[in-house]
Amino acid sequence: MSLGDKYENTGGYGGSGQTRTRMPDSGGPHGGGRRGGGRTSSRSLVTVVGVVVLLIAAIAFANRGGDDSPSGEGDDSPKAEATAPSGERPVQSANAGIPSGFARDRQGAESAAANYAAVLGSDGMFNPTRRREIVQSITDPSTRDRLQDGFDADYSAELLKSFGLTANGTAPEGMTFVNRTLPAGTKATAFSESAATVEVWCSGLFGLAGDGSTNPVTSSWFTVTMKLNWSGDDWRVLETTQKTGPTPVPGDSPVSGAEDMSKVVEEFGGFTYAR
Repeated sequence: MSLGDKYENTGGYGGSGQTRTRMPDSGGPHGGGRRGGGRTSSRSLVTVVGVVVLLIAAIAFANRGGDDSPSGEGDDSPKAEATAPSGERPVQSANAGIPSGFARDRQGAESAAANYAAVLGSDGMFNPTRRREIVQSITDPSTRDRLQDGFDADYSAELLKSFGLTANGTAPEGMTFVNRTLPAGTKATAFSESAATVEVWCSGLFGLAGDGSTNPVTSSWFTVTMKLNWSGDDWRVLETTQKTGPTPVPGDSPVSGAEDMSKVVEEFGGFTYAR
């Protein structure tokens, strides 16, 4: 089924490694108030300096990040760390307000999948007109009609009504509809110049923000698997599937009120995602 599957469960993609070094205690080798002679102090100082130099050298070597090690054949993806960008611009154009013109390489396929996951999991999918624009813009011609029919069936009038939305996917007066998909990371599990399979690990927000809401905004975690095809001059969606998780342990942050949730959705825009 499509990205719409997540709404059944919610009612509504990396960390970075760090090297920590334990420095030796500042106290000398002798106890009490005994003070060694000048020669002993000099020898101790040389020892401490030597240890520090070795530690610095070890840290520098560990932080090289394996630059000299061979990478996977044809794998031009950046490392898994969120702070290791490729340096390549993801796109320079848009189609129906959706990023387009991705590079014909592994990074381009991963960037396309992240952006497509975000737009397929957006509030625009609840509006029939906008949903058609989205699907027609990012899907492959060979599966476009089937995907369009599938998404239209997923976002039925009955589903929208059950969430308290109008037939156009808008919230009732005094409420703010929240539906965002936030890619946390991507992984290409298969790639060629004509086809790619990319997994996108995502966090999602869904619900109605407002006083008296019976469907408050909640968060969820899920992984979207997207099969892409190179068609014309861009990556196009052939098929999408979704599974729950991986889900981290919830933190202890206090829950925000309805007014704060409404404001943050209206004031904070989204991103164009790049791998």
